[in-house]
Amino acid sequence: MDLSYFWTGWSPIWHTLLIGIVGYLTLVILLRGTGPRTMAKMTPLDFVIAVTIGSAFGRVLTAVDVSLVQALVALVLLVIVQWMLATIRSRSHLMRRLLDSPPVLLYYDGALQRKALRKHRLTEADVHTAARQSGHGSLQDLQAVILHQDGSLGVIAGNSMGDGSSILPFVEQHPGDDSQDR
Repeated sequence: MDLSYFWTGWSPIWHTLLIGIVGYLTLVILLRGTGPRTMAKMTPLDFVIAVTIGSAFGRVLTAVDVSLVQALVALVLLVIVQWMLATIRSRSHLMRRLLDSPPVLLYYDGALQRKALRKHRLTEADVHTAARQSGHGSLQDLQAVILHQDGSLGVIAGNSMGDGSSILPFVEQHPGDDSQDR
């Protein structure tokens, strides 16, 4: 049996310690510097970058053939790409359409939006769960339930509707949905 499966010397241990400490501190500083948006509930763009950074950091942490500078460049590159895409997204309607999923109306004014529920693989039970989690005992008290970009369900009570400006564009996209086939 080859003992190198168990021990290859101190060099890889020191390498892992150095990359781990410096890489971790670099990530904390980079993510702190990019603001709270980076760590907010995740849009698909945020999710992809989080997984990629985690994967890259895990790889460079255990790979002896990756230098400290190369590891730091990889982490900085990923954070810069995320920051650039988020900046472009915030300034360009086209980029928002490409990178984001719009909110989806699942329930409105007493009617389930069944086409939207089917399209997003949700059930009536999911809408009821969102109502309960928001402190409502029934859908009767609600004006709308919306599927947000991050996958969470938002609930708007009837008395909180106001002028409806935050959901009216989505109501117009689903006129008369087949909600009558309850």
